[in-house]
Amino acid sequence: MNDYAGQHEVISENMTSQITMDLARYVQELKQERKSNFHDGRKAQQHIETCWKQLESSKRRFERDCKEADRAQQYFEKMDADINVTKADVEKARQQAQIRHQMAEDSKADYSSILQKFNQEQHEYYHTHIPNIFQKIQEMEERRIVKIGESMKTYAEVDRQVIPIIGKCLDGIVKAAESIDQKNDSQLVIEAYKSGFEPPGDIEFEDYAQPMKRTVSDNSLSNSKGEGKPELKFGGKSKGKLWPFIKKNKGATPEDFSNLPPEQRRKKLQQKVDELNKEMQKEMDQRDAITKMKDVYLKNPQMGDPASLDHKLTEVSQNIEKLRLEAQKFEAWLAEVEGRLPARSEQARRQSAMYDSQNPPAVNSCAQDRESSPDGSYTEEQSQESEVKVLATDFDDEFDDEEPLPAIGTCKALYTFEGQNEGTISVAEGETLYVIEEDKGDGWTRIRRSEDEEGYVPTSYVEVYLDKNAKGAKTYI
Repeated sequence: MNDYAGQHEVISENMTSQITMDLARYVQELKQERKSNFHDGRKAQQHIETCWKQLESSKRRFERDCKEADRAQQYFEKMDADINVTKADVEKARQQAQIRHQMAEDSKADYSSILQKFNQEQHEYYHTHIPNIFQKIQEMEERRIVKIGESMKTYAEVDRQVIPIIGKCLDGIVKAAESIDQKNDSQLVIEAYKSGFEPPGDIEFEDYAQPMKRTVSDNSLSNSKGEGKPELKFGGKSKGKLWPFIKKNKGATPEDFSNLPPEQRRKKLQQKVDELNKEMQKEMDQRDAITKMKDVYLKNPQMGDPASLDHKLTEVSQNIEKLRLEAQKFEAWLAEVEGRLPARSEQARRQSAMYDSQNPPAVNSCAQDRESSPDGSYTEEQSQESEVKVLATDFDDEFDDEEPLPAIGTCKALYTFEGQNEGTISVAEGETLYVIEEDKGDGWTRIRRSEDEEGYVPTSYVEVYLDKNAKGAKTYI
């Protein structure tokens, strides 16, 4: 899968270097060219509009001068026909008519010249300038299309180069999938998470017909703290159920990992011892190096002062001693656990009685009587209720077909809670749910949304309304 993903990264890198960067530059060039062409088009359009305005202006001026010339000619003829008008007035009117007529002729010539110029500009606009601009835009778009085609071909080549390797990766994935050994995988999981507990021994018959002390098997799952209450309660669903199907409570992890089952505790202690030994070896290597450097300084004082290394050497020696003591402490715990655990090669042949001889009551109280928190860590049972309520004849039914606990009230979520740990459930602010188990002092309340959705939420995140009629319910909010 890593090689397969790596080939896609190669494709991405090659596309970035050979296609994306080139296209980014080309797009910028196209934008500039398009901008230039549109600028030329707007400029040509503004020029033809200016020429049209000039033509309209000269046309109106020619029309106005013609009308003025006609009025002046009519006024002259009127004055010339009037016998009461002096000769000087007639001459004045004649000269005015000639001036107006000359102005009309000048306007006519100017209009004719501007009209001819406009027609020429208009012809160039529609037959030269605009076609050239559109031709440039068309050529630009055609180059863009060709560039896209070239990019697609480049991508095909880039992809084709890694196809053989991708084919090998896919063959490897198929081969790996076909080589899956589910039995071996299950065994690995069992080895990683097995508890190391031995099954409990048989419970002795207690004859109530004769006065005798009632006893409980040391190998049973009862709480060793509850020796004053040894009675087992049958006939009801177990609140805690048989390990590992027990309820989980929050709790801090002890330094000696005594909250874990024996096998898991052994693995944790072994891991801690290995870590301490590695750290100790590093400190010892550092001490050796400082010692050698000090010897060099003693033989060659010009290279440095040997006394300057004394403080560092002392500090490293103290660290080694601390790590050694720490390692001894964890090795003692490890030896204690391994002394109590049956040998792996003989574990299948060991009987419960043999395991009992290696497990004092302190171990029973440490490992057998645990409930675990929603985050998966085990804690000591703080309650004085040491009885284990087990339906001995219905163990499989408890595990596979457990009846849902009855609701003892309702609650409203005050805040949103993301249930990410095992045993928890997510709730949204304002959501109303059923309470099926109240807070036992560990800060967690067990709730249900539906028959298939239940889990723990922090008690401080919800407002609880318990049913007064529910069995064992307390009245509090």
